[in-house]
Amino acid sequence: MPNNTTAFKHFEPYVPADGEEYMNEKQREHFKNILYAWKSELMEEVDRTVSHMKDEASNFPDPADRASQEEEFSLELRTRDRERKLIKKIEKTIELIEHDDYGYCETCGVEIGIKRLEARPTADLCIDCKTLDEIKEKQLKG
Repeated sequence: MPNNTTAFKHFEPYVPADGEEYMNEKQREHFKNILYAWKSELMEEVDRTVSHMKDEASNFPDPADRASQEEEFSLELRTRDRERKLIKKIEKTIELIEHDDYGYCETCGVEIGIKRLEARPTADLCIDCKTLDEIKEKQLKG
């Protein structure tokens, strides 16, 4: 499964000019391009999986071979399901960009920051709020 950084190998990091306004049109376009490329890559992976499963689907007479194939397909489908959820999150993030609501923490409203967004374009929390979220989650799980 490609990790979250796979799609980010093909972009130039954004270097803001001195005094440049945060989340201006140029920056929003930069992140839209990253998100569309990431989404496209995930969609290609879905297509490859469907194709692979069609090509490899066999009715093996040996139960062990059949079980191995079913396990392989099950793993691929779980991965695709996670990616499907990620695609929805990418689409939601693109909507935020289009409505000029991108780049600000959902909890406290501060700027998330260009570098953090390049590392995780779907981030909706600043690093401080995300850290607090993770601490609370750990405490609940005990």
